[in-house]
Amino acid sequence: MIRRLYDWVLGLANHPHALWALAVVAFLESSVFPIPPDVLMIPMILARPNRAWMIAGIALVASVLGGLLGYAIGALAFEQLGQPILASLGKGDAMAAFSDRFNGVGFWAVLTAGVTPFPYKVITIMSGWTGMPLATFIVTSILARALRFFIVAALLWKFGAPIRDFIERRLPLVFTVFVVLLFGSFFLLRYL
Repeated sequence: MIRRLYDWVLGLANHPHALWALAVVAFLESSVFPIPPDVLMIPMILARPNRAWMIAGIALVASVLGGLLGYAIGALAFEQLGQPILASLGKGDAMAAFSDRFNGVGFWAVLTAGVTPFPYKVITIMSGWTGMPLATFIVTSILARALRFFIVAALLWKFGAPIRDFIERRLPLVFTVFVVLLFGSFFLLRYL
């Protein structure tokens, strides 16, 4: 089923309204949809490299707006459903402690999920659920998604089709290694 959905999304890249399709996919991927917007971005940029920055910009704006939907889902669903259930089980204090810990590293959680293969929608919903400050969430989402989409656009614009395999297969690993090195550096500076 996921493969058919992936192929359908990929087919949208040649549609006359591909930019709108990209905006919808980027928006929904940030809160509920399983296929990342890169699937559309890559063939769209390869077909029209002169539009690379516009395509990345549309993905960025739509993704951040979709992240706000994820944030709202987390905020509204938790207050209406999750909190009463946890309180009835005597776990209300545990959730408060988890919320404090998550929000203590919230910037890093959003940044990591925004650039790595970790599902961004999980962090958008968790951010609303834990009550992360909205300004922190928005700024970090913009930074993370801009890094991800504009790096992909820059690579495709500069190197064209030969870089496609690297982006599809190895760029998520490169982003993950970068984030691990970044965290490791901060950890070493803080504790050594």
